[in-house]
Amino acid sequence: MLGPFGTMIVGPMFPELRDTFGVSTETIGWSLTAYLLPFSVLLLVSGTLGERWGRRQVVRAAFLLYGLSCLGAAASANLTMFLTFRALQGVGNAFTTPLLLAGLADITPPQRLGRAIGIYASFQAAGTSLAPFVGGMATEVHWRLGFVILAVFCFFLLPAPPPGEPRRDAEAPPIRPLFSRRLALLAAAGTATTAGTLGMTYLISLQARDTLGLSAGGAGALLLVAGLTMLVLAPRWGRVVDRFGAPRAGVVAVVTASALSALIGYTDEVILLTMLFAATSAASSLVLVALQSLATVAVPDNRGGAVSVVLGFRFAGLALSPLIWIPVFESDPVLAFQGTALVSLPAALAFAALGQRRVSA
Repeated sequence: MLGPFGTMIVGPMFPELRDTFGVSTETIGWSLTAYLLPFSVLLLVSGTLGERWGRRQVVRAAFLLYGLSCLGAAASANLTMFLTFRALQGVGNAFTTPLLLAGLADITPPQRLGRAIGIYASFQAAGTSLAPFVGGMATEVHWRLGFVILAVFCFFLLPAPPPGEPRRDAEAPPIRPLFSRRLALLAAAGTATTAGTLGMTYLISLQARDTLGLSAGGAGALLLVAGLTMLVLAPRWGRVVDRFGAPRAGVVAVVTASALSALIGYTDEVILLTMLFAATSAASSLVLVALQSLATVAVPDNRGGAVSVVLGFRFAGLALSPLIWIPVFESDPVLAFQGTALVSLPAALAFAALGQRRVSA
């Protein structure tokens, strides 16, 4: 829950952050990018380093850094301080997500891995849905309260790191398998989907607040409905992945999510926006389960490293997303949502290629 929660908590806060720091909406978009850029860059190596140094120690230290950075963001007196602490949150998150997934794969029988990833994804969905809701409700008092709540969440997790002790030099995780065609296809799928339909929650928030005139709490509640859809469906999608295969499920999910997201920009009613976003989120959650299922088994001797690389490219797409689509949204909301749909579609080709019987190393 922690990663999506910390990423998306700023969504309903955009107008208040804009007023507090006296900047434009486009500038406040950097509150997402400042978090996601160091996160995505460090993900390229954090999984391998965590496997080398020991998952348990690394994740515990990352939780501590994350919590302290949240308190720093809450106390920020200007935008530079705020973005600096957002970047430190991204650093901490880079050393949690891949190691948690790697630990999950180690303790799960292969025939049930899809279901386990589905349950894991449901908690990610809970973070995605609760973040804008909690952020929106907190912003009704003051946006700084949202980051205090997030810090308490981090400190609560300190006693619960994943299993995994340090490896000696002779047992160090291999690097060469990370430079494979399979990993490249997974990375491409991750980048495309998060630059598109998987990363458009902030656009929904802007549509709700700036176009439909909802309050911060109202926007948070709207996003909560869609997030709950992911929360309920993700474990079921895990069973779908186990039965039909992650590549085939990924192709269907990407095409469906893209078709639905292209329609969102035309909505001018809250109920219709909520329904379309919920349906898009349902398809997107299947994309997420398929992608993470493939990443956890791509390099068995270095699970953390493989997951880390794929997530690095995935969150690079998410980091670039607001820089690309917020200016487009301010000019033409319909075009922004159509753009997210088109950018996502190449991921369907990557999943299709992964479904071929032979994918060269």
